[in-house]
Amino acid sequence: MQKIILYSTLACHLCDIAEEIIADCIGNSDFFLEKVDIADDPELLKKYGVSIPVLYLHKTAKELFWPFDGDAVNKCLVEASA
Repeated sequence: MQKIILYSTLACHLCDIAEEIIADCIGNSDFFLEKVDIADDPELLKKYGVSIPVLYLHKTAKELFWPFDGDAVNKCLVEASA
């Protein structure tokens, strides 16, 4: 299983939408989503504070910044699967 991270925070409606898009894309694949609340880490808050939601793929070290859609997420997942 490959971990992907959604950098987000509580009460972020865009983060909720992003999570739904990602969940639809990963379905029953070899990917699993970990949500990380940037408010819990001062460095993440500084890095992503005005950019969330952000999808991060470990294998490729790629960051996908909002706005993104299912096509963009799927493209990243294909790249990470290669």
